[in-house]
Amino acid sequence: MSTVTAMKNSTSIAIGGFDGMHIGHQHLFSALGERGTIVAIETGYANLTPKRERENFTHYPIMYIELEAIRHLSGEEFIAFLKEKFPKLQKIVVGYDFQFGKNRKHAVEDLKTLFDGEVKVIDKVTFEGESVHSNKIRTKLQLGDIKGANAYLGHNYTIKGEHISGQGIGTTELVATINLQTDGFLVPKEGVYVTLTRIDDEEHYHPSVSFIGHRVTTDGSFAVETHVLDGEVICKERASISFVRFIRDNKKFETLSELKEAIKKDIAVASKELQFLQL
Repeated sequence: MSTVTAMKNSTSIAIGGFDGMHIGHQHLFSALGERGTIVAIETGYANLTPKRERENFTHYPIMYIELEAIRHLSGEEFIAFLKEKFPKLQKIVVGYDFQFGKNRKHAVEDLKTLFDGEVKVIDKVTFEGESVHSNKIRTKLQLGDIKGANAYLGHNYTIKGEHISGQGIGTTELVATINLQTDGFLVPKEGVYVTLTRIDDEEHYHPSVSFIGHRVTTDGSFAVETHVLDGEVICKERASISFVRFIRDNKKFETLSELKEAIKKDIAVASKELQFLQL
């Protein structure tokens, strides 16, 4: 079903930024029912699931609205805008902290007053006593807390990128890697990670170990690179890296031999971590 058709027939919508499509967001989507649409407000800050990446984490159609296109609207004008886009609208689902209208003047109680249908407000979603928010996930990733970020997300944090040429010494001096240009995605803390890597249009993931950061032992350039553990693969255009856990910080080694020895240890850690996963 096209987004236009979905908008025409939808009876319910969930509104929010939805960067990450985390477990809190999923609570909103679960209240939509059969004829629902997700309305994603594009603020320019989405870097967990940038652009159309949100579509990988829901079966509902998504309508994208630029914040700049609606931020000037009054509360009444915003509701009129939604009704025009969704002529059969009966229910709006939002989070407890939802704000709307010019200067973010209105909150959920105003939404209940201004909208003549049902307003479903989803309470704070917590994990181990902490509220789940996209900003907290970003912080965890920047600290290298992959397991914590994944718990909040409800899925492994994943970045995607175009295949680019590396520095050329991986295959000859170290290990073969796939190098990526991951524009738009927040990259985790510099270091080495247990990961799963998907190549081009393959449906399955390969066990892998990945490096994020500056190549301080060699040329000093920034890199996002992944080494596949289950045999040599050829990446033609693109790949995605799904993070499982942090192994170690980025570190400068005195020689390539020392770096290669460290990589062997990283591979052993990743192999042990991933051996029981069904890939």
